[in-house]
Amino acid sequence: MDEDRICCDLMRTQLKHRCEQHPNPHDCPDVLVIHSPRFDEYGIPIRDAGASSMFMRFCPWYGASMPESKRDL
Repeated sequence: MDEDRICCDLMRTQLKHRCEQHPNPHDCPDVLVIHSPRFDEYGIPIRDAGASSMFMRFCPWYGASMPESKRDL
């Protein structure tokens, strides 16, 4: 995750959040945004007991465009 590409402090705070009770961010109810380094994607976790997330194209706080996904590469 390239910190220079993060659009706002709220997004930065969310992406840096680490929970002592839930090592897996998909299990933590306090995690609102996750980053997938493999595809360079940002998403909102789906609480389905798995690792699903909804891909984000824009920052939920400021509406700035998120980086292009590398999923198709």
